Amino acid sequence: QVQLVESGGGLVQAGGSLRLSCAASGRTFSTYAMAWFRQAPGKEREFQTAITGSGLRTYYADSVKGRFTISRDNAKNTVYLQMNSLKPEDTAVYYCAAGEDYGAFVRGDYDKGADYWGQGTQVTVSS
Repeated sequence: QVQLVESGGGLVQAGGSLRLSCAASGRTFSTYAMAWFRQAPGKEREFQTAITGSGLRTYYADSVKGRFTISRDNAKNTVYLQMNSLKPEDTAVYYCAAGEDYGAFVRGDYDKGADYWGQGTQVTVSS
């Protein structure tokens, strides 16, 4: 069982930045693709970005492309989401996920891609 714990959320003004972290348990972190999702009140969970186990390939949803950056430090068992130029519509609970199939995240097959989920961290962007 892989355990994921998100941190770094909070309240920020529009145009500001936050960096989220997701710390993972286990000895095989580098074998997992990682992804970030978000869910706003009354909306479905939305895919944001994914990264391969090696960190060499990434993929972004159009809504965050050019503003958000996913990265990972396998020595620390941690994946990051750097969020810049934040907008009020970015307000949501942000979740990290781990899975063995990076391609599934890219194809939009999230049930296949995400084997484990974190508890989420709240991001609120004020205008």
